[in-house]
Amino acid sequence: MSRVLAQRVAPRQFLAVDVLAALNLIGALGKYIGFVALFPAALAIGYGETFWPYLLAGAVASGGSWALERLTAGSAGRVGVREGFLVVTVTWLLTPAFAALPYLFIGGDQLSHPINAYFEGMSGFTTTGASVVSDFDELSKSLAMWRQFTQWIGGIGIVVLGVAVLPRLRVGGRQLLESELPGPEIAQLSERIRETARLLGVLYVGFTALLILILASFGWAGIDERMSLYEAAANAFGTMPTGGFSTQPDSAASYAPASQWVLALFMLLAGANYLVMYRALVRRQPGQLVRDEELRLYVALVVIAAGALAIQLWSHDISVGEEAIRSGFFQAVSIITTTGMVSADYAVWPSVMLLTLFALMFVGGSAGSTAGSIKVIRHLLLGKILRRELGQTVSPEVVLPVRLNGAPVDERTLRAIAAFILLYVGAWAVGGAVIAIDSAVVSAGLGPLDALGASATALGNVGPGFGITGPFASFAPLGGVSKLTMIALMFLGRLEIIPVVVLLTRHYWRL
Repeated sequence: MSRVLAQRVAPRQFLAVDVLAALNLIGALGKYIGFVALFPAALAIGYGETFWPYLLAGAVASGGSWALERLTAGSAGRVGVREGFLVVTVTWLLTPAFAALPYLFIGGDQLSHPINAYFEGMSGFTTTGASVVSDFDELSKSLAMWRQFTQWIGGIGIVVLGVAVLPRLRVGGRQLLESELPGPEIAQLSERIRETARLLGVLYVGFTALLILILASFGWAGIDERMSLYEAAANAFGTMPTGGFSTQPDSAASYAPASQWVLALFMLLAGANYLVMYRALVRRQPGQLVRDEELRLYVALVVIAAGALAIQLWSHDISVGEEAIRSGFFQAVSIITTTGMVSADYAVWPSVMLLTLFALMFVGGSAGSTAGSIKVIRHLLLGKILRRELGQTVSPEVVLPVRLNGAPVDERTLRAIAAFILLYVGAWAVGGAVIAIDSAVVSAGLGPLDALGASATALGNVGPGFGITGPFASFAPLGGVSKLTMIALMFLGRLEIIPVVVLLTRHYWRL
């Protein structure tokens, strides 16, 4: 049947993209995703809760993917760069739908609406951390952990996407990692994903296990009485993927200072380049940490931002001493890495501090990490481009290549970075305008500046916003149009915009 279907449709005769080959790979990859639902199902059984929604969601995801793979089996193995764009885009649209199924089945009044469920699923798998949940007591133990676990699984996908898939698609900035990944094509994409998962999975899982152990030990030792093993696992699942979901309505604010320091340090690790950390820790090349220009700038930005926030907290008598330093460091790391956890209600902070946090939303972590937003590497190279332009203004005859870690950067890459930043700012502005207009229509109580903040936090995969969508609030009051806009922004931001925009061009589809 699959051969007959492939012969009848024969998409390559009419399109430059082999749609059936792309769908076959989507099915091949998707048939495994349903197995992650076994974890919350087992947890539900342990807590005496309803477990069938998770098993049903897993069966729908894996069964549907298996059927898709079988129906398109005649086109297997014909995936190239063009098909890769379609595979990535469709996969990251379908996966949040799988995450949304348990919410639809047992989400109660908050998550049983399809838009709210998909919003929460997209926020989880893109590790954004924005939520429509306001009543955390309504969530069962297993469903609350499912929210956390979707972030952790999404983080694995993002690392693989960032270091194995997007470089092959030559997406702006990401191809700087291409030298680490031999091979000219993504024809063996499934092999590439397995290879990358083996390479970096041990690091990601190892950091997660270590964080769970440290946090749980605080609870066992009485250092943090609220940090049970359940809470330790939930917070680790939200920290390592730089997600930001929490099982608590006040995020990390009610945890002991020791727990907050540990969470902040692991957020800092999660926002660094996993390839650099792999070489430094696994291959025992610690010099990589010092020589990497992006990592140096990343740490410098965190220190400067943390210092600025701590000084402002102290000077405004909001907090002093160790508390001011801890709060400043926690929030600076959380926003820069786009984790979105909070240790204090920054909604009551002075306007100048809110503007500081707003600016940090556009920084982002390192390339090759789970962080979102623009990324430090793009800021670094943009600065080098501007410096070169100033130098060539004075001496136009001098050839000044832009270098990263001593190696010249291809001009095509530099143009792609400039294009990405332009598209990013444009998407943010359009998204903010739509959210502001819709909020005015439905009387959601979101002002124009708050709407721009909501757009920035969604596109940058940061999480909390300002005003009624602040750190201890939720996005539930927003209208349906605003939520759909934020879903689109989360999706665009996680895929770095260009793979999605490419699909909208005629050149992509034409022979």
